[in-house]
Amino acid sequence: MGGLTSDGLRARILASLEHASRTWLNRAFTSAVRAFLVMILVVLPSVILPGIGPDTKQIVALVALFAGALVFFEYNAIYPSLVEFRDGAPYNRIRYLMLLAIVLLLSLIVADREEPTTVSRLVRALGEVVGSALDFPYSPVRLATLMLAENATAAQVLDMRTTAGTAYMVSLMSLAIFVIVLKLAGWPSTKSAFNVWVNLPTFEPTAHGDVVDRLERDSRVNLAVGFLLPFVVPALIVGLTAGLPPGTLTSPQTLIWTMAAWAYLPASLLMRGVAMARIADMIRTKRDLKLAEEAALALPAEEEDEEF
Repeated sequence: MGGLTSDGLRARILASLEHASRTWLNRAFTSAVRAFLVMILVVLPSVILPGIGPDTKQIVALVALFAGALVFFEYNAIYPSLVEFRDGAPYNRIRYLMLLAIVLLLSLIVADREEPTTVSRLVRALGEVVGSALDFPYSPVRLATLMLAENATAAQVLDMRTTAGTAYMVSLMSLAIFVIVLKLAGWPSTKSAFNVWVNLPTFEPTAHGDVVDRLERDSRVNLAVGFLLPFVVPALIVGLTAGLPPGTLTSPQTLIWTMAAWAYLPASLLMRGVAMARIADMIRTKRDLKLAEEAALALPAEEEDEEF
């Protein structure tokens, strides 16, 4: 009898160790894939743009390795420290695809200036159409063109308008896709447990009042900042680049990453605001259901006391 018990205990221990090992390997593999995808994103402009020197390639490779290592350790850890909504797919996937599409399209548009191809000409033509359509008074694209110096050439203004319009259109489409997924798929998914504190590692739930009120307040702040950022960033860039040569902002790498950040950050903040509002609604709904269940359980007990 004792032998059977020890054999069963040993089998359970081995099964538990095997499950833990398989879980760790699966998490490490998925983390490595995410890190590799981030590295591809960082080096993409250097691969597409012609005439990139070896020094620039080495710097880009170093930045890509650092970004990949950060993503790997963040996703491989049990509890994250920086990346939000790690288990809230497809939030981060949509953001990554948005940034990847922006960087890819802008790289093709900028590369078309020196080595045009059929694909780059098509992307640039579509970008010029979008940029012209979005270039109306007080629009974010019009403000983006004002970041250039007064003595900028017509070609530089056209490049800025084309890249700004393309990046802004991609960000708007990505934001619309996220809202559609949120409505149709019921994000965050109810198929598995959604840990709010793991998916919001920078959010302190025990500070400054009710957690639902704080989530709603942070949601409104993110929405407001995300809406105003495309209008504020051009003025900041004009102040920071004052006195620099006119071609500094329109150099290939600078133009791509500046326009990518200008379009990506506001859309990311808007998505974060929508996501936090959704989580606040989810917490409020679960809290109301729990209170209703407690009230329903307490009601029969009160009726029995009255009968007694």
